[in-house]
Amino acid sequence: MISTSHALGLIAVMTLGTMLLRFLPFVLFSKGTPKIILYLGDVLPYAVMGMLVVYCLKGIDFLDGTHGIPEMISVALVAILHKWKHSTILSILAGTICYMVLIRVM
Repeated sequence: MISTSHALGLIAVMTLGTMLLRFLPFVLFSKGTPKIILYLGDVLPYAVMGMLVVYCLKGIDFLDGTHGIPEMISVALVAILHKWKHSTILSILAGTICYMVLIRVM
């Protein structure tokens, strides 16, 4: 059990750290955002999504169990929905629900 003063100290340190991380970019880039930061802002979301797809699909064993069918159907659903509706939340939610249903049914 920690004391009240210790808990308040922890909260104060976390608050200051959060505020520093939130306000620092505005202080550093007050004269304009460097081109490299703008470039990374355009490129990194796609790179991270690609990396997440590879990470999520790396453990599929096509020779065992359901042969990766639930994963492939869910990935196809996410891609089709995102291309059609341009809604990240909708496509991720639908893909997750589809995968969870398929692994329970298959």
